[in-house]
Amino acid sequence: RRSGQYTMNHDHSKKTPDGALFDRSGSQDSLDELSMDDYWKELENIHETRGNNHEERVALVVKEPDEGELEEEWLKEAGLSNLFGESSGDSLESMVFLSTLTRTQKAAVEKRIETVTQTMRKKNKQHQIPDVRDIFRLQNDSKGKVCDGSEPSTVRTSENKNETQDGTKGPKFSLGTDEQESPLEDTLVLDTDINLEISFAEQAANLKDSSVAKMWKGGGGDTLLPNFRLPKDKTGTTKIGDLAPQDMKKVYSLALIELTALYDTLGTEFKQQKAVKIKTKDSGLFGVPLSVLLEQDQKKVPGSKIPLIFQKLIAQIEEATLETEGLLRIPGVATRVKSLCQELEAKFYEGTFNWENVKQHDAASLLKLFIRELPQPLLTVEYLKAFQDVQNLPLKKQQLQALNLLVLLLPEANRDTLKVLLEFLQRVIDHRDKNKMTLNNVAMVMAPNLFTFHGFGSKTIEQSEFVMAAGTANLMRFMIQYQKLLWTIPKFIVNQVRKQNTESQKKEKKDKAMKKLLKKMACDREKHEKQEKTPNDADVPQGVIRVQAPHLSKVSMAIQLTEELKAGDIVARFLSQKSGNVQTLKKEEVCLYEIGGNIGERCLDDDTYMKDLHQLNPNAEWVIKPKQS
Repeated sequence: RRSGQYTMNHDHSKKTPDGALFDRSGSQDSLDELSMDDYWKELENIHETRGNNHEERVALVVKEPDEGELEEEWLKEAGLSNLFGESSGDSLESMVFLSTLTRTQKAAVEKRIETVTQTMRKKNKQHQIPDVRDIFRLQNDSKGKVCDGSEPSTVRTSENKNETQDGTKGPKFSLGTDEQESPLEDTLVLDTDINLEISFAEQAANLKDSSVAKMWKGGGGDTLLPNFRLPKDKTGTTKIGDLAPQDMKKVYSLALIELTALYDTLGTEFKQQKAVKIKTKDSGLFGVPLSVLLEQDQKKVPGSKIPLIFQKLIAQIEEATLETEGLLRIPGVATRVKSLCQELEAKFYEGTFNWENVKQHDAASLLKLFIRELPQPLLTVEYLKAFQDVQNLPLKKQQLQALNLLVLLLPEANRDTLKVLLEFLQRVIDHRDKNKMTLNNVAMVMAPNLFTFHGFGSKTIEQSEFVMAAGTANLMRFMIQYQKLLWTIPKFIVNQVRKQNTESQKKEKKDKAMKKLLKKMACDREKHEKQEKTPNDADVPQGVIRVQAPHLSKVSMAIQLTEELKAGDIVARFLSQKSGNVQTLKKEEVCLYEIGGNIGERCLDDDTYMKDLHQLNPNAEWVIKPKQS
């Protein structure tokens, strides 16, 4: 059977994401047939383990949605459910939200509303059915003036599409970056900067009809991973975890709309899967939902964000040494792994399990088993197919952009666990000279564990395994190689959040609920800072900001803004003011936060240029406080 799989996969190799055939180049970064062998061996090990496990797993049923149901669900997820249905009257907040969308994002929303509207008319549902044109009338009447171009992210409606995003007139396909100046060859070879200032879908739409994209698509046998990098942003790079929950909620909605717009633009269908709830274990270690695991772990270790068993298995593997040859590739002894699994279930939480007897390859097998046995995949039922479909996008850069948005859409527990896994895999690869586990080898071995999910029923998986093998292995390489990029929140999305916050504040006088919320936020902030505003705050001269640091010995300081002043400089200045009676905090434990104005709260990276950021958010307060874990 394996040779059959191998042949079918080889035949399919012509359809790898870049249209590239495998070549035996021997490079650690290129896919070759030899390393695909690791994929099939791993798959065989998985089938064997499953065969040994007599307890039959309940297959997770993925519900086939009715017409319009998917779109209705999508609008709810995007926070736009009040545009239809019984609550459609109360859509002021949605109007604010819609006014900040780019052209391609609007098109994605319009497309879904159109489908829901038609379905509702067919079913003759007895509630208000909006007309798409009415919903977007606001923006179209004013020829996009609602999106006033003050943020780089706001693209006007199609009447204005010849303008670049900073509001200046430009050529029709201008991306607003120096790419438009480059000769064609430079764009192909050097286009490794990831532009986070302009919507990914807008970039794709601008590229779509240009000759560059057509040449790029047939880009020969390049399976090497480009050295993608993030150009420095003067207003600071925003990472997942830097923003307050209320802003992250907006990031989620925008990421969902943006990903859909990107898939629409590139002609790939974006479908969220919906799992029918099945009965799952409500205690134990293996085969337990992440949320349940974390709930029981937090009773043992308050604030746990990653399952304790997962952390312990990684620690156990690392304790031996990461230089062991074939680490993660060579399976543990199946019978031993099974009995360890049962013993862990009984003794792990009691603390009586003896870890000294656990062999390294067995621990690695248990780690992979843990991921596979999750009742819902680590990449979630909703988005597993969307992750797999990334391989169908034409350009590597677009694949990376889609993965970035998908990571933003994962629930926190899944995202945190995935991050710890990818960091661990990178550490394994760092020892490749000794353990012979290159990026390729690790990707081949881990892809079947992450991307093929037993719960969907074996038939669909068997058929798709052949098709997906090279593609998912490639995605796995991407996720390991570019993990730092994937945990960044694109600037155009942060700018859209700022714009929403600004627009909402303008309307808050009419909206009592918003007023209450802001009042509560203000109270919470005051309580948190335990710091009265100094009377002369209002009189801070221009070009000077007042920075509060309630947890440090120097609690407040007026700081003169200069072109070169960075957030890290301000933190260092405060920390150099030592005092005996205040607990000393280390630089890595604190962060300068931008609070209020057009953002809820944002932890600034050390390289943020304060003058540029102050211009972007002149009404913010600046507070140094411990990082939120």
